[in-house]
Amino acid sequence: MKAVILLSGGLDSATVLAIARSEGYECRCLSIDYGQRHRAELSAAERVAKSLGAHEHRVVKVDLTTFGGSALTDKNIAVPVEGVKNGIPVTYVPARNTIMLSLALAWAEVLAAQHIFFGANAVDYSGYPDCRPEYMRAFETLANLATKAAVEGSRLTLHTPIIDLGKADIIRRGAALGVDYALTVSCYQAGGDGHACGRCDSCRLRKAGFEAAGIADPTRYQAG
Repeated sequence: MKAVILLSGGLDSATVLAIARSEGYECRCLSIDYGQRHRAELSAAERVAKSLGAHEHRVVKVDLTTFGGSALTDKNIAVPVEGVKNGIPVTYVPARNTIMLSLALAWAEVLAAQHIFFGANAVDYSGYPDCRPEYMRAFETLANLATKAAVEGSRLTLHTPIIDLGKADIIRRGAALGVDYALTVSCYQAGGDGHACGRCDSCRLRKAGFEAAGIADPTRYQAG
């Protein structure tokens, strides 16, 4: 069974890759270089793909800095470090998940793969509208309306195996499957060497997850 795995290099997508592999899928990993501030995650994705035995790993470049509108794609917008708040934060990247899923869909159709795995998490994530279960089901419907493969009978399934899990449960699941979280980068403003700031929303959620899971946090943090 061929599957395309969207792999960011972060904690969630690494866990999803491990889950897909454990279920017997031939994993083709896709990472998107969209001009993100935290480009160290792309190197992390390469490490994770190799560590977890992916069949192939590709990086596609789409420059979303052309539009900006997010702290991750516009250096004039600061990454918030005051703590996780309600509402949609400025780290939301307009249409990012739709673009990523569309690229994964294109590659899946070329590969004759009927499965896409995506690490969306709607429980303790940052309130992004394109991480909600209803959005994932809507995209799956779109995929099966819009592709030659589906029209001819090869329907696609979008798998979101961690969408209902809290961060601690995600970490426990990945650890049980052999994920080396020291290879991953989650920080929204990680340095070029991958060291995390320890203050952004993503870092806070990650740290809290390891603490709740009772597993030592292997994250490398910036000095000071």
